[in-house]
Amino acid sequence: MKSATPPNLSLSIFGTIAAIVVFLALNAFIIINPGQAGVISILGKSQDGVLLEGIHVKPPFISRVDVYDTTVQKFEVPAQSSTRDLQELTARFAINFRLDPERVVEIRRKQGSLQNLVSKIVAPQTQEAFKITASLRTAEESITQRSALKQDFDDTLSLRLAKYGVIVLDTSVIDLNFSTDFAKAVEEKQIAEQRAQRAVYVAQEAEQEAQADINRAKGRAEAQRLLAETLKANGGQLVLQKEAIAAWRDGGSQMPKVLVMGKDGGIPFLLNMGDELK
Repeated sequence: MKSATPPNLSLSIFGTIAAIVVFLALNAFIIINPGQAGVISILGKSQDGVLLEGIHVKPPFISRVDVYDTTVQKFEVPAQSSTRDLQELTARFAINFRLDPERVVEIRRKQGSLQNLVSKIVAPQTQEAFKITASLRTAEESITQRSALKQDFDDTLSLRLAKYGVIVLDTSVIDLNFSTDFAKAVEEKQIAEQRAQRAVYVAQEAEQEAQADINRAKGRAEAQRLLAETLKANGGQLVLQKEAIAAWRDGGSQMPKVLVMGKDGGIPFLLNMGDELK
């Protein structure tokens, strides 16, 4: 007669089976979170069809899922180029991009990891896009048309990276520098322009001052003419004599002289009041 299986052994077997079932279940499912995309590989071969957010079934043990971050990524890239007038131009760009979720399978097959994509695709294409756009302008135009330079760079880079499943959202010019010789030439040009503007200002100021002197001289001449006419018309000789006498009495040290009109409107002359009072 066979003996019954001990209860402890039965529990041990049941526990082992349960653990195997749980282990298989955990390895048979994959959860893709929002902002992620997955690529499943079975026996080392990438399968078509991207795994988007949610829960997905996968063969246990023989499959692997590579998960890619499809949120916005930021990467700084240095770049160097020559302008149309052969001036050396260096820059540093901050590239904001994200992966196209529908093309992560292609990215997995051609580039592998995100790090490979950045180092082998994003960085070289940024360099090339900058060389293309910088060569369209002179060094001076690169300064005065900086916004247009950036726009051309954005368009060129977006077009080139789109072929690799990379969507460019925005770029920022962190730094833009020229060669030492060009920077010195720009500084000297600015100094020369400032001096020229100063010379123009000084010339205009001198011209205005000269015109003011002319206007003052004309004003004095006109005042003298009006005074002469007034004296002639109103017998101004007596008025001047009275004013001169009053000034002398108020403390004048010398006998005052007055302006006397010549006969019949002739040339006026100065007459000593002492002679007049004799």
